[in-house]
Formats: sequence, structure tokens, C-alpha cells
Amino acid sequence: MADKTILVVGTYDTKNDELTYMAERITAMGGGVLAMDISVLGDPERSVDVSKSEVAEAAGTTIQAVIDSGDENTAMQIMARGASVLARSLLDQGRFDGVVILGGSMGTDVALDICQALPLGVPKYVVSTVSFSPVIPTDRLSADIQMILWAGGLYGLNSVCKAALSQAAGAVLGAARAVEPPAADRPMVGMTSLGSSCLRYMKRLKPELEARGYEVAIFHATGMGGMAFESIAREGGFVCVMDFALSELGNLMAGSVVNGGEDRMLNAGRAGIPRIVAPGCLDLIDFAGWQEIPEQYRDRPFHVHNRLIKCSAFNAEERRATAREIAKRLKASDTPAHVILPSGGIEEWDRPGQPAHDPEGLAAFCDEMRAVITEPLGFTEVAAHINDDAFVDAALAVFDGWVVDGTIEAHG
Repeated sequence: MADKTILVVGTYDTKNDELTYMAERITAMGGGVLAMDISVLGDPERSVDVSKSEVAEAAGTTIQAVIDSGDENTAMQIMARGASVLARSLLDQGRFDGVVILGGSMGTDVALDICQALPLGVPKYVVSTVSFSPVIPTDRLSADIQMILWAGGLYGLNSVCKAALSQAAGAVLGAARAVEPPAADRPMVGMTSLGSSCLRYMKRLKPELEARGYEVAIFHATGMGGMAFESIAREGGFVCVMDFALSELGNLMAGSVVNGGEDRMLNAGRAGIPRIVAPGCLDLIDFAGWQEIPEQYRDRPFHVHNRLIKCSAFNAEERRATAREIAKRLKASDTPAHVILPSGGIEEWDRPGQPAHDPEGLAAFCDEMRAVITEPLGFTEVAAHINDDAFVDAALAVFDGWVVDGTIEAHG
């Protein structure tokens, strides 16, 4: 008996040899295989567990209608919908423990949808000829997706691509055996931050919240971290969020690729999760090290953080615009939200004597926040820096008050 079963997905009409090779490697290591065919025109050489007709039906149509849809892109988007629905249904039935999906650009497009349909903790491996390519937008990546470059795998088996396929087979089966899925024994608080040299509130907040019986997950707000935070919020995975590092929102507004997606700051509210929000690091703009800084920001002082990230800064009027965007996104739902404004500063480098010190810009931002954070939003201004104890005390006061009045689920 196989201890773990892997869902193997791909176009069995064109990539039968490669998919079969991976399946054989999985079974040779004692795993089980559930094969799903997402082909459109051709038929697999041998029977599969989930046929292309079943995939089309899960999308609310027939395989003939998919064939007649007009073009390959439209057809594969339909198959992506069906494969995503089926994958989630099969998982809920306990039919598999991890998934590996094989493809070129077309198969990878489908693979990204399937992975986003599966929850955090389910091993997700995509073996693709375009892994790590800039053609893959970051907002298509699920929180714990793994990608392996399918080198030399455009057409047919060879020793180069076998090296990648065999690693993928071992990786997904090993992950399914080793994974410790997120536990549901304690309510979880989701928190955003940056490194402790810049933002430090989590050093006090995490143990304080844990002492109250909550689990705390802290997300690095450098693009992918914010996307993971948002994806878990979208699924209702938090009992409360403490969204205190909003640099990804500013980056999005500035056109930087270091952002958390267009839905940043929206999913917790949509899912009915109470939100405590503060504007940590919303004065700086993070650009990818390879990214050309837009012309409007080139006259600012900037700091090269490392070879991956370089920073510029917002001016006073742009900071007012970020304040208005915070209010807009928080008011997009009726879910309780409380904003804490640390008027003494919002990241360690904006203190007096530090390179990001900009009292005029901070004053403009605070003035705008006072004007736009209005009912039904809660608002607390703290005459302190975000890294001071007074800020943590204010955050805990809001949290504890919400536990008392039932806004936040009490542990136990």
C-alpha cells in the first residue's frame, strides 16, 4: 500500500512519456499516483484516473465544446477552471496528498490556477520550461508553490530532463511525507513586518499574543510575503490581522514590482477578518535591484539595500495620496478596522539623524490620515514612534478590547 498519493497533472496526449516517467519514479519510491489529463485535442496512450472529459465537465461544459471554443488559449483556460475545481474536490475527498504538474508555458498557466485552488500545506510542485521566468506574474503564485526548471524538456525524454523530472518526483513525494500542515488548535493572528532593523514591534507583540493563547504568523512585506498574507486572509485563515507594514501598497502605487498584488489590504475585509492597521514603512519605495526607477522618482535620494532591493522615498504630496489609499481600501468592506497612527515616525530610518528623516513629509502624511480615517473606521493616534513600546501598547489595547466585545474570537 502506498503511504502517500501524488496527483500528477499534464497533457497526456503530448507529454505522456514525461508524465509516465515521473509517475514511475513516484511508485518506485513507494508512493501512489492519481493521474489527471488536461489535454484537449489528443488522447492519452493509456487510461488515466481523471479524464479530460471529466475536467471539462467540472468546468461546466463538454470536451467537444472546449475543442470548438476557437483557440488554444480559450480552451486551456476552460481546462484550468475544471482542473482547479476537480483538484480541490479530490483533495477534500482525501484522494491525494500532494500535486506535481508538468508543462511548457500553456501547462504552466493551468498549473498556477490549480495550485492557487489548493490550501497552504498541500505540497505543490510545478515542473516547467518557464520556471522562474519574468513571464510568470507574481500574483499568480500560491503561498507555498515550488517550481523546478524543466531544462531540456521541450520534446521527449533525455538524460537532462530526466534529472529534473526525477528530482520533482522525489521532492513532491518527500514533501507529502514530511509536511506538517498548519494546525487549527489555536486561532491565528496574521502580521506584516520587515526586518527587525527597520520594524521591531513584532518582538513584543508575538510573545504577548501567544501568552493570550493565539498563534502568530509574521509575513515579510517584500512582495511575495504580502501575497502569501493576502492568500491566507482570502481563505479566512486568520482570526485578526495586524497589518503594520504597508510598504507593498506604496510600492504598488509607485509602479514597483515589489508589491503584494492589486488586492493588497482588501482580502481580510472581504473575508470578515477584523483588521488593525498601521502605516509602517509607507514612506519608502522599494524597487527591484534590476528595475529601472521611474523618472518621477529619480531626483530623490535612494539607498541600495542589497543587490536585490534599492529604495527611494515619497514626497509629501505622494504620502498624502498613500493615506487616502489606505482609507479607500479599508472602507471597501464593512468588516471592523482600526488604524493606529504613530505620529513620531513609521520606520527606524526616519528618526532624527537617520537618512529617511523627513519631518515635513511625515507631518503631511499624519495630517491627511487624520482627515481621511473617519467612521466607521476606528482611529488611535499615538505620539510615539512605531518602534516604541507605546505603539505596541496601543495595538494590544485594541486587540484586547475586540476580544472582550467579541469582535475577535477568544481562545478557549
